[in-house]
Amino acid sequence: MIDRIVKNDVNTKSISGLLDSLRQLIITGRQKALRAVDIVQVQTCWEMGRHIVEFEQGGAGRAEYGTRLLPRLAKELSAEFGAGFDTTNIRKMRQFYQLFPIRDALRLELSWTHYRLLLRVENERARDWYANEAATQNWSTVWH
Repeated sequence: MIDRIVKNDVNTKSISGLLDSLRQLIITGRQKALRAVDIVQVQTCWEMGRHIVEFEQGGAGRAEYGTRLLPRLAKELSAEFGAGFDTTNIRKMRQFYQLFPIRDALRLELSWTHYRLLLRVENERARDWYANEAATQNWSTVWH
């Protein structure tokens, strides 16, 4: 009987360590998956902005056409892909491309939420400073 209790204690300690390792693997895996999704979302929003700007610049009467273009895109994309493609967000994607025209210069550490907040900063130098600080200091997008 004592022999079985000792074996159970050893197994419990071993299993506890194994569970801790497995928990850490799951947490790390989930964090990496979320990070990968953030990167793809930022790149997709940038590309959408680029396509919209290039399309608008290719047409005559750009300003007038653009006022009708974004609501139409929003209606079609929202119907097909759901939330996240309303006129306001599509306008932000276009602005994102305009304010951050070099895709390779985007900070991969920042999410689309970070960039949406950065779009509010009018001064380019200040915006670049905030982008750098948010990336290097691992700033959250949650306001406290």
